[in-house]
Amino acid sequence: LPHPPRDDGDCAMTPDLILALILFAFASSITPGPNNIMLLASGANFGLRRTVPHMLGISGGHALMVALVGLGLLQLFLAIPWLKPALMIASAAYLLWLAWKIANAAPPGARDATGRPFSFVQAAAFQWVNPKAWYMAIYAQTNFAPEQSGYWGALAVALVFAVVNLPSVTVWAAMGTQLRRWLDGPGRLRAFNITMALLLVASLYPMLGL
Repeated sequence: LPHPPRDDGDCAMTPDLILALILFAFASSITPGPNNIMLLASGANFGLRRTVPHMLGISGGHALMVALVGLGLLQLFLAIPWLKPALMIASAAYLLWLAWKIANAAPPGARDATGRPFSFVQAAAFQWVNPKAWYMAIYAQTNFAPEQSGYWGALAVALVFAVVNLPSVTVWAAMGTQLRRWLDGPGRLRAFNITMALLLVASLYPMLGL
């Protein structure tokens, strides 16, 4: 676990470091990945209001992950070498299942439609099997938490991510909502969902090094 902070200047996050962290949090949050692809699909299928718990779950769940990584979770990967590849395999399997669900989602108005947007808890839990979320958390804590900043540094990095991440992911849900007017036909919505499923599968390539 991180050591308690010392009473010296090395613990503080300088303005330049905070700015660099904000830019990294924004760039990594706004670019395509499993979360944003799913939000785009959710906005198109269910609308922005019903997607709000999904957005909040992503931001809250990922902020918690970032904090826990900084508070010692990273050391667990070093102590148990097989844990990281096992997590990656589980993540890939779950993302493939989600892609299948998205591709086969019935239109919201269909009589047999059973799909529903992610809840807050589901979206928060998804971060733990999201390879991009792990990369973002590990990179942020290892590069932006000041040396010897201890618990406060880890929490500060997580707080910055929470503040930057929510507006970033909201953009994707809003874009999906705007697409609804062009996806009013079952055929178009079906093609859109299949495309989102394929993009979700494709997102595994850079993150798993396949």
